[in-house]
Amino acid sequence: MNMIPTERLATLREQYPKGCRVKLIRMNDPHNQKLKPGAMGTVKCVDDTGTIFVAWDCGSGLGVVYGEDVCVRIDSKEGNQ
Repeated sequence: MNMIPTERLATLREQYPKGCRVKLIRMNDPHNQKLKPGAMGTVKCVDDTGTIFVAWDCGSGLGVVYGEDVCVRIDSKEGNQ
């Protein structure tokens, strides 16, 4: 598991506040069958490990894992993990 520096965690929480919209770029999960690049969703929270939990429009609840997966915020020019 990747440890996230405190400063990076604070930045992620600022970039991905609850309610912002995101688009999935890459998910490194061989068991994931629902989420594909381009999937859109709404951020629920960023936990203490830096995982961005998303309510995906397709119904999935998988989190974007810090250091493994990538999403971008689509309701502003900020954001990238």
